[in-house]
Amino acid sequence: MFDNPEVIFQIILALSVTGFVAGVMAGLLGVGGGIVIVPVLYFLFQQFGTPADVAMFVAVGTSLATIIATSISSVRSHHKKGGVDWPLLKSWSIGVVVGVSVGTFIASKLHGHTLTIIFSIIAFIVAMQMLFNKQGAYIRDGLPGQPLEFIFAFIIGSLSVMVGIGGGSITVPILTAYNFPIRKAVACASGIGLVIAVPGTIGFIISGWGAENLPFASLGYVNFLGLALIVPMTVLCAPLGAKIAHSVNPVYLKKGFAVFLLFTSIKMMIGAL
Repeated sequence: MFDNPEVIFQIILALSVTGFVAGVMAGLLGVGGGIVIVPVLYFLFQQFGTPADVAMFVAVGTSLATIIATSISSVRSHHKKGGVDWPLLKSWSIGVVVGVSVGTFIASKLHGHTLTIIFSIIAFIVAMQMLFNKQGAYIRDGLPGQPLEFIFAFIIGSLSVMVGIGGGSITVPILTAYNFPIRKAVACASGIGLVIAVPGTIGFIISGWGAENLPFASLGYVNFLGLALIVPMTVLCAPLGAKIAHSVNPVYLKKGFAVFLLFTSIKMMIGAL
């Protein structure tokens, strides 16, 4: 496979385009790009002869590794525009890390298709709520405080790490449900993505250590070939997404996010079934 120049070119092109789209989404929507990266890597690794089950885990682990760089770039861009609520990010980090630890353990015990179905159902429900919720309607004006916020953070960390996403798909809807400004929600989601990705990547390296049938250049369930090709594009393009996020109507941004999430959930469900 690696001695065929045409195939190598196609792989490089596919991963570079994936990185571009993932980077823009990271800055625009607060997602770490995993929703784009995981499916692409899943199918590419199978082209290398990797079994589907193993390919799913490597796709998730590699996606989390790319989110580290993407989130750093996105958070810096949002911070320059004053969009990051640092006290909120700090207070939610503990719950997120605990959730990541639990989620990584659970993921190692489940089938890849099961993880995909769980996420797609949750994403579909969230997208429908954001699309059809009346403008200005929210649960309450202001975050609920502890212990509910810890529970939210735990859920974000555990579910996100299991499916290789940066957490924006869950974080943004939760925050906006409490009348949190959409732009600040997107910015904070970028930061939460980093909190998810670092321990998540380490966890997938450890859990995949010594696993059989891993694709070329893998350390545990993290593939460094995919990482090397995707990260440069995501880092370069995340600021572009952040710039767009701060220049459009918040209503359009919220609805656009919902449509994106709805489409993704349906696509993931179809693929899993």
